[in-house]
Amino acid sequence: MSKSEFQVAVIRGDGIGIDVTNATLAVLEAVQKRVGGYALSYRDIAAGAGHFRETGSDIEVGGEEAAGAADAMFLGAIGLPNTRYVDGTEISPHLRLRDRYQLYAGIRPVRAYPNAPQRLQDPRAANIDMVIVRESTEGLFYTAAVHNRCPVENDDEVQDVMRITRPTTERLHHAAFRLARKRQARGKKGKVTCVDKANVFKSMAFFRKIFNEVAPQYEDVETGYNYVDAQALDFVRHPWEFDVLVMENIFGDILSDLAGGLVGGMGMAACGEIGESHGLFQGAHGSAPDIMGQNKANPLAAILSGGLMLDYLADKSQTTALSDAAQIIDAAVYAGFAANTIRPMEFGGDMSTTAVTAEVIRQIQEQK
Repeated sequence: MSKSEFQVAVIRGDGIGIDVTNATLAVLEAVQKRVGGYALSYRDIAAGAGHFRETGSDIEVGGEEAAGAADAMFLGAIGLPNTRYVDGTEISPHLRLRDRYQLYAGIRPVRAYPNAPQRLQDPRAANIDMVIVRESTEGLFYTAAVHNRCPVENDDEVQDVMRITRPTTERLHHAAFRLARKRQARGKKGKVTCVDKANVFKSMAFFRKIFNEVAPQYEDVETGYNYVDAQALDFVRHPWEFDVLVMENIFGDILSDLAGGLVGGMGMAACGEIGESHGLFQGAHGSAPDIMGQNKANPLAAILSGGLMLDYLADKSQTTALSDAAQIIDAAVYAGFAANTIRPMEFGGDMSTTAVTAEVIRQIQEQK
C-alpha cells in the first residue's frame, strides 16, 4: 500500500554523530524538495554515551518504543572515551535496538569513487561496486553484547557460541537475492556470493545448505561461493568481480571493514540494518570524539546511509518518489567526486563537513 508521509526516529548520539546527522538531514530536505511526492518528519531521541553520563541511562525513557514506532531509524554515532557501563563495556543502545527489532540484514555498500583514495593500483579497482549483506543478530556475535551468554567462562577457559538458525538465515538469503535482483534491474551484475567456512564448521555448512535451498527461487540471479579466508584474498586480488555477498555476522564485520578500506575508508561506509518491519540506518564509522565539533568529519557515510533509508522506505511503501530520491543522492555524491568538487578532509582534502554537505546539495539541485 502506497503512502507519502513518513516519520524518522533520529538519534544524533555522540561526537561527530551530531555533525553527520545534521548534514544528512540537510541533504534529505534538499532531495525531498527536488523530487516531491513524499514528506519526512523527525522524532529526536536522546541516547548515547553523553546521555548516559548525564542521566545514568543510555536512552531516554520510552526511547526504544518511540524508535520502533517510527517508519525508520537514523543513528549518528555512539560512544565517548572513558564513558562505559559499570561492567566496563561500551555504551550501546543501538545494539539493543538491533536485537529488539530483529534487524537481521546488515547492508554495507562498497563503491569506488573517482578522485577518492584507491588502495589497489590495478585500474580495474575503479569498478568496485558491491554490497556486503551481513547477518546482524546471531552468528558468533550472539553470545556477546546484548545476550552476554558464555557457556563456559572462568579463569582457565572462555567459550563463545556460533548460532545459526534456519528462520533468520532464510530471511537473510532472501534479502540478498532480492537486493541482487534490484541491482540487476539498475544495470549491476545480479550475482550473490555465499561467503562461509562450510568446509570446517557444521554451522557454516548449515548456512550454505540454506543458501542452496533459497537460490533456486531466483533463477535469474547468478550464484557463487567462497570460503571467508579466500574471500579476504579475493578482495585484494579482484574485488571488482563481486556484486552481492551474503555472510555470517563476524565474517561481515571483518570483511566490510576490509572492503571499505579499498575505496577510501570508513567515512564512505554507509550501513542499513533491516528487519521484517523495521530499519535502522547509520554510517558504519565511530563517533571520532577527537574531531567532534571541529567541522572536519566526512559526512558522506551518513549521507549515503540516508539514501539507503529512502530506498528502504520506497520498498516498504511502494512510493516511487523515494526510490528516485535515493538514486539522486547516490548520483550527486558520485558526480561530486567525478568533478573533484567533493574533497573531504578525511582524504587529505580541503573541505569541511558543511562544505561537503553544501556540495552534495548543489549536485542534487543541479542534476538534470
